[in-house]
Amino acid sequence: MSTFLNRLREHVTDVLHIWRHEMVRVVKDEGVLIFFVVVPLGYPLLYSWIYNNETLHETPVVVVDQSHSALSRQFINDCDASPDVHIKFYAGDLDEARSLVSRQLVKGIYLIPSDFASRVYRGEQATISVYCDMSLMLAYKAVYQTAMVEAARMGAGLKIKKSGNYTKREDAITAQPLAVDEVTLFNPSGGYGSCVLPAVLMLILQQAIALGIGMAAGTARERHKNGQLIPTDDPHYRGAYRIVWGKALCYCMIGAVAAAYLAMAVPRMFSFPQLGDGWTLFWLLLPYTLACIFFGMTASCMVRYRENVMLIMVFVSVPLLFLTGVSWPQSNIPSYWQGVSWLFPSTFGVRAYIRANTMGASVSQILPEIRILWIQAAAYLGMACLVYRHQFRLAKKYASN
Repeated sequence: MSTFLNRLREHVTDVLHIWRHEMVRVVKDEGVLIFFVVVPLGYPLLYSWIYNNETLHETPVVVVDQSHSALSRQFINDCDASPDVHIKFYAGDLDEARSLVSRQLVKGIYLIPSDFASRVYRGEQATISVYCDMSLMLAYKAVYQTAMVEAARMGAGLKIKKSGNYTKREDAITAQPLAVDEVTLFNPSGGYGSCVLPAVLMLILQQAIALGIGMAAGTARERHKNGQLIPTDDPHYRGAYRIVWGKALCYCMIGAVAAAYLAMAVPRMFSFPQLGDGWTLFWLLLPYTLACIFFGMTASCMVRYRENVMLIMVFVSVPLLFLTGVSWPQSNIPSYWQGVSWLFPSTFGVRAYIRANTMGASVSQILPEIRILWIQAAAYLGMACLVYRHQFRLAKKYASN
């Protein structure tokens, strides 16, 4: 019994020593401190501030009015009065309008043909051509939808004038025989920020943890002899499992603060939809943070220099966002790439976080994602122990030579 207690005490002492040593390294290393502290704190604020307006307003548009009629001027004034479009220029022909689009002075063109008013007054169908800059989907949405809404409104008014109704109720039925109540679920503003930012926040957490751990591993390799990850002059580094748990304890303390800040504080600061309760987010963030930490520790063993981890993680950031199924439908992602996405904690962490925090799902409703995150955490823990065991053997080998 005493032998077991002594070994347990020795094990705990080594783990705490490695934890303290790792904390000191993190605090003293400016690069690691930036990824562990500055990136989780500042990067989400920058993203959230950029997308805080949610939708585009006063999108510049050029008008080519070949009709020069009262009806065309009414359509132009109605579009200009809308919150999403601003009539910035008038052009004499379509070529002049296209030159304004090519110079990025406007994002769309409204072309009103010369026979617009005459066709309307003859009871024929008139046409208004809309040209949109498709390089920015939000601008396309503002320009196109504004034209559609104002055209429908003008058409309803013309139908009412020709109907010969006697009551306002008859006018309403004539203008809109079939009423549609539009209810925007989980994103009341219909904004881009409320849609994408929750996924970005979870991805930032994974990237920040992986970058910090990877840079710390690169620093260790550069400082130790023969590029080893484990120091050979410290007697407390005498077991792979102790090293993994000691380092993980350090990263867990940092990751817990970052996770709580990203998942709970940032959405509240910028008034993004936040329907999840604290306990649901806790049961989600616990396995997600652990999976990110052990994933970072496993990947860090492949980092030779400090700069390598930045190149790798920055390169995979955009693909990982697409693979979550937020910015691109999951049903349209090829099965091969969906299989690749299962290797990263962000895939299931993002999906579960959006369902919990944005849609108000309970723990039971996101239980499949939570189970997969626990499986990933256990798998990457085992892989981290294996790779650190290999590194420990290499360190002992070089120390004996």
